[in-house]
Amino acid sequence: MATQFFMPIQNILGKNALAESMAAIAALGLKKALIVTDGGLSKMGVADQVGQELKKHGVEYEVFDGVNPNPTVSNVNDGLAKLKAAGADCVVSLGGGSSHDCAKAVALVATNGGKIEDYEGLDKSKKPQLPLIAINTTAGTASEMTRFTIITDETRHVKMAIVDKNVTALLSVNDPSLMEGMPASLTAATGMDALTHAVEAYVSTAASPVTDACAVKAIELIAKYLPVAVKEPKNSEAREQMAYAQFLAGMAFNNASLGYVHAMAHQLGGFYDLPHGVCNALLLPHVERFNQRAAKERLDEVGAILGANNADLAGLEVIDAITKLAGIVGIPKTLKELGVKEEDFDVLADNALKDVCGFTNPVQANKDEIIAIFRAAFEPAA
Repeated sequence: MATQFFMPIQNILGKNALAESMAAIAALGLKKALIVTDGGLSKMGVADQVGQELKKHGVEYEVFDGVNPNPTVSNVNDGLAKLKAAGADCVVSLGGGSSHDCAKAVALVATNGGKIEDYEGLDKSKKPQLPLIAINTTAGTASEMTRFTIITDETRHVKMAIVDKNVTALLSVNDPSLMEGMPASLTAATGMDALTHAVEAYVSTAASPVTDACAVKAIELIAKYLPVAVKEPKNSEAREQMAYAQFLAGMAFNNASLGYVHAMAHQLGGFYDLPHGVCNALLLPHVERFNQRAAKERLDEVGAILGANNADLAGLEVIDAITKLAGIVGIPKTLKELGVKEEDFDVLADNALKDVCGFTNPVQANKDEIIAIFRAAFEPAA
């Protein structure tokens, strides 16, 4: 069966990427941008800094900084209202996955109409979104270059997965200098999110030689540079290599899709408003233990790659290596620590099995098996 490969038309990565992207943005002929970001980056002045650079290149701007860590339907609606009031002809997302996901949703509904809930699922839109430029400030989600948008529906307490070729940005920007201010906990969570993307893509039933190459290189770089980036936030080499690693992982999962780690993590995030990367990191070893029945050879390869690129992981079986790496970068050890409740496993499992991102998992699970994975991540066996 033929495979498809999705990514933005233009991607600028590495040192001075932000400055070099301005000429590319100006060449698009846009007049006014809505910068979609979070309150933190806005208060730090980063949004206006980017906006002033846009103005120098002929693009006016206004800022919408109401994005939550887990962006919601209300965030999207508020962003749409600001977009219309500003008369903007394009959207610039500035931040990590939260800002990118919200911006994608705003840009998609702006041209297709209706509400964002109408686009839950696979390729539900009929028109290209408003032009979107995605400027990334974290090394993990790869949302700046993917066709995935995850929005929390507050009424149902679930994360909706919108997987649509029309939410892909025209241009993505990854400048590692923008990532040096990330706190250690965010660096760790987003880095483990990137590792999850790479591993799930590598064991996916939709994997191809192209996605394999991206996933393997991403795992190599994450094993080597994530602990350094967590410990030394100003280490420019570690930041740059993690920027490349998360982008490569994004290339892998954007085309091979994801599995039960993400399907389950989305439910935890939607139900409890928990950090997505932390949920992924906690679930990853338990899901991959389940996947070993069908993907042992590939998972053994993952373990070997981790060990070959990090002496602390050398000689460990893959599940132990993943768990140890999470511990090295300071990820919490159990879902119980995060406030997850056992009595919610039933509904969490139901919702996980409905998640479109679960379609390429190497083993198809039933509800009892999903509950068992939640339970294993909730509290270690005695």
